[in-house]
Amino acid sequence: MSIKNHLNFQFDGQVALVTGAAVGIGREIALAFAQSGARLILSDVLEEEGHHTAELARQQGVDVIYTHCDVSDESQVKDMVAQALNQFGRLDMACNNAGVEGVMGAAGETSNENWDRVMNINLRGAWLCMKYEIQAMLQQKTKGSIVNIASIAGLIGFPGLPAYVSSKHGLVGLTKNAALEYAAQGLRVNAICPGPIMTEMLKRIMATTPGLQESMTNSVPAKRIGECREVADSVLFLCSPYSGYTTGQALAIDGGWVAQ
Repeated sequence: MSIKNHLNFQFDGQVALVTGAAVGIGREIALAFAQSGARLILSDVLEEEGHHTAELARQQGVDVIYTHCDVSDESQVKDMVAQALNQFGRLDMACNNAGVEGVMGAAGETSNENWDRVMNINLRGAWLCMKYEIQAMLQQKTKGSIVNIASIAGLIGFPGLPAYVSSKHGLVGLTKNAALEYAAQGLRVNAICPGPIMTEMLKRIMATTPGLQESMTNSVPAKRIGECREVADSVLFLCSPYSGYTTGQALAIDGGWVAQ
């Protein structure tokens, strides 16, 4: 599996960390970094799929570490970043992609367990990753770039997903706040907010839900579902010198959905 590097990003010798790298968008981001020459530390809780992503990345000729990491567990997050520093001596880029949607249900019906799980992974987990990534990057002369994968659900509401929407709105806010705190030190923090993206999970859902693909496609002004590669391209852009004056932004990759 490989993707085309449209903008010829070059990250030779730099180190990138990607959470939630086992499948879907996370895997495509990992492979995009690998194709651009970055050394990688990848993490997920899906062991078999995570190791497979790591092997695909190694086929691009770069050094790769895979580690199991539940981002809601501070000790595991701390160890993950420590592994990157021990192996590579630095951390230049980080993409905090790990997340879950949770169980559908209105705000008055969602369970405490669902709320806590979604918030612990999507918001607390991203914050914990940022906490240790920032500490690592501030020790370097070149401070680096952090990209958080939020969602258009971090910009607008989606009835039936109160925990998910709240977590992603929180992540966008956290992104903006951290960007302001560290801008003067040269560390950039941005978020990407994907709309409907053609992941394996979405393909499975569409295959079992008659009419879903057509109705979802018709809801997007661009009249198509996005590709994982398009999210990966945007992550690399926000980590590259092409976006050196960009921080604190929440970039929607959604075919125009939130502009409606």
